[in-house]
Amino acid sequence: MLGAMDKLEQTDFDDDIIDITPRAERRGGGWLKWYIGVSVVLVIALTSSVGIYVDALWFGSLGYASRFWYVFSLGWELFAVFAVLTIVIVRSGLYILERFFGPELNKPRLIVINKEQIAFNFGRFVGPLGWIVAVIFGLGYGFSLSANWQQWALYLNQPAVAATDPIFGKSIGFYLFSFPVYGELTSWLTGLALLLLAAAIAFSVLSMVPAPTGMISEKDSGIGPVGPHAYAAVSMTLGVLLVAISLRTLLSRYEFLWTDHSSFSGVTYSEANYLIPGLTFVAISLAVAAVILFANSFTKKGGRLIVISIALPVLVYLVAGVAVPAYVQSFIVKPNELGRETPYIEHNIAGTRTGFNIDHVTEREYAADITPDALNLAANTHTLSNIRLWDWQALQDTLRQIQEIRTYYDFPDVDVDRYKVGGVMRQVMVATRELDVNKLPEQSRNWINERLVYTHGYGVTMNPVNEFTEEGKPRFLISNMPVTSTGDIQVTRPEIYFGERTETNVYVRTKQPEFDYPQGEGNNYTAYEGEGGFAVGSGFRRFCVAWEMGDLSKLPFSDDVTGDSRVLMHRNITDRIRRIAPFLSLDDDPYMVINSDGRLVWMIDAYTSTDRYPYSRHFSVGKQTINYIRNSVKVTVDAYTGAVDLYVFDESDPIISAYRAVFPNMFKPATEMPEGLHLHVRYPETLIKAQGDVFGLYHTTNAKMFFGREDVWSVARENQSAADSSGKSGAAPSNQPMPLDPYQVLMPLPGERPEPEYAQVLPFTPGNRNNMIAWLAGRSDGDAYGQLLVYNFPSSRVIDGPLQVEARIDQDAQLAGQITLWNQQGSKVKRGNLIIMPIGTGLLFVEPIYLQAVRSPMPELRLVVLATQERLVYAGSFDAALAQLLGQPQKTAPAQPDDKKAPPTAAAPTSSNDLIKRAGQTFADYQRLTAEGKLGEAGQKLDELKKILDQLQSGQK
Repeated sequence: MLGAMDKLEQTDFDDDIIDITPRAERRGGGWLKWYIGVSVVLVIALTSSVGIYVDALWFGSLGYASRFWYVFSLGWELFAVFAVLTIVIVRSGLYILERFFGPELNKPRLIVINKEQIAFNFGRFVGPLGWIVAVIFGLGYGFSLSANWQQWALYLNQPAVAATDPIFGKSIGFYLFSFPVYGELTSWLTGLALLLLAAAIAFSVLSMVPAPTGMISEKDSGIGPVGPHAYAAVSMTLGVLLVAISLRTLLSRYEFLWTDHSSFSGVTYSEANYLIPGLTFVAISLAVAAVILFANSFTKKGGRLIVISIALPVLVYLVAGVAVPAYVQSFIVKPNELGRETPYIEHNIAGTRTGFNIDHVTEREYAADITPDALNLAANTHTLSNIRLWDWQALQDTLRQIQEIRTYYDFPDVDVDRYKVGGVMRQVMVATRELDVNKLPEQSRNWINERLVYTHGYGVTMNPVNEFTEEGKPRFLISNMPVTSTGDIQVTRPEIYFGERTETNVYVRTKQPEFDYPQGEGNNYTAYEGEGGFAVGSGFRRFCVAWEMGDLSKLPFSDDVTGDSRVLMHRNITDRIRRIAPFLSLDDDPYMVINSDGRLVWMIDAYTSTDRYPYSRHFSVGKQTINYIRNSVKVTVDAYTGAVDLYVFDESDPIISAYRAVFPNMFKPATEMPEGLHLHVRYPETLIKAQGDVFGLYHTTNAKMFFGREDVWSVARENQSAADSSGKSGAAPSNQPMPLDPYQVLMPLPGERPEPEYAQVLPFTPGNRNNMIAWLAGRSDGDAYGQLLVYNFPSSRVIDGPLQVEARIDQDAQLAGQITLWNQQGSKVKRGNLIIMPIGTGLLFVEPIYLQAVRSPMPELRLVVLATQERLVYAGSFDAALAQLLGQPQKTAPAQPDDKKAPPTAAAPTSSNDLIKRAGQTFADYQRLTAEGKLGEAGQKLDELKKILDQLQSGQK
């Protein structure tokens, strides 16, 4: 280099030469950069440490400290291992390349750019750049692989699984636990190999830049020929890449076990016999090509062997992986598809039924008779008394009008459950009154109110599913603030500190009294008595809490918050559970349970799932696309203390068995769930919806029928509303039919024990048809919990489905006219969900119809429609409609809830003009009363109008 620089000094352009030797070597300094860098690292470490410390306090307060530290240590161990390995591999590979190309790289180069001569020595930059690249990739891979700690935890704690796949004969556990880790490792190795190959190519290009001995021009500064060192380096790194690709190819063969095809899922005939063996040959050819490249790196024969080594696996893949399987599929399988694919279709049927846990469904035949005595209603009074007439949305609207009391309360959801009322099991609806601080008046939105005063919701409402007051409101068993109860069910701890709408963090047990509930013109206050959360403490701990909560300007200076005050964090119940068990998928519908001791406890169904179960077809469940699901865990969250318990309800699930091995102190057996909670376990809605979608196709176990799609079912559909707010009604609904949501029933299931049991229900229709074909029930009580029953209806005759019953309602002239009349200005009709009940040996269809004033968002039950296969009746109450169904053939006008208060009808006028005038006045009164929300009085006017019109009609005759 000194010689080259001496020659440069002899030229006439000494002043034009630019030396880009690193300035750090030519002048001192640089300490400021190091100081800034170290300071940034320390700040990041400090802030991260604060978050880790507060998280540790939070997990410890729930009794899950061991879970936190296990994940924390495993994540950092994975980070350290893969970061160090990546740095060592990358830096070692780059160092070998540096030494290999050393003589060429360390030669000074004179590069002419824009007529300026630049002296450049690549060797000065390669070493530092190599460290930078190695560290960047090390940190990247370290963080990436440590984020997948769940896969590594399962791999290290996987249980033995006896079941095997029918193609490779490997344990199902291999696909659930080992395959993901092997995929991560091969991806990591392939990425490193690609990086080193790119570095080898870059070094080769740099080595071909000529080293001039004097003044040059731009046209002379080209690229020289490829040297033997370049061929050797590229051969070695390309060989390493081909080895990694060979491993990935071998691993990719297993993915065909869960690949979805148009007809079925899993390995097909051509894949099993030709493509998978072909990929094995491709992997071998890749390994052979890698050996050739390794040999070439020592012999330095040039680029011919590199081309051959690349062409060999490509050629093998085109023949064994593309041409042969395509030929077999087109000319051997297609002409004889059913015969060739039958064993593989059977594998798919068995795998999917197992993956979605529908392989043990009990099937029963159900007559669905149409004879008058088929329902046997007299012997099923308990079932009739538990048919749900309150639609949950209608009830929610009503509760928001009569039970919220203050604007900052809300009822986010209404749930259906069963409780003993007066010694008899009844189906009831439970709604939780939560507090939403975002609805506080603007002048009340300050730190003290939001953090210290308005800390919790209050109480629940409970009402039977089919009982109404004379005013059309729900008949409450539990309601109001303070809580009042009219039955045996008592609420002893009504405060709700943890819920579905509880998004804020708060401090309790402070000097500020907490708002409990409104009482008259004033408020009632309370103080937190539970052990939820953790103590705020003082000094450093208080500072850390303030930092994490975003209260640095408030908490350290607050006299109201003492060291014994407690901080309640992550109070949203779904967020709370996900932080503890992120590997579980949660049901969208948490529900509140009143425990036997009167405490309020949330219950949430949790699922384990995967998309790699062999031979199982993928279905969309929530936001996931999976081919295996189990409702393995029931999670409870105490609404007062926030205590979280996870109970295992499916011991046979290998995934939850692995997590139990990972976290032995996290899960409890189902037998340890308190009896007061165990009585309210239910078959999950999300699960039965997923199983219903799968069962519609995979109830068929005959491969020939499955292949021909001869007996496909669909979840029954219904019109969400037969009349919209515009006032239109009749046979043409305003919206498209939607799949029926599962609904709960409390009844003796046909063919089972005579006692009523709680079940989640889903009806089916044949594909692309509206008549009903089957009724699926997921059982919830006792030893029968988790069992599926399907009642197959006769295929020899048509059984009306929900859409057909809806059409019969729309086509009833008197009922359609009534709905049209109600859907005038100032009011609208809302149709509730259609309930289908198999009673006796027949089917009973029940649909409530509500009337809602535009100015009053509180719906009122106006009609109950009952239908069988042969008859359709309706009345103002369930009992009246049932009486008609049992023996009165003539339909009557809807009974009004306050007929007793109806004024006597005036004597019939003698002239038609008087009748017409009175009809006009009565209709105007009806419209006015409906707009004012006085639906009872409006109903009286409607009856009066009907009588006047009848008189007019008889007078014309």
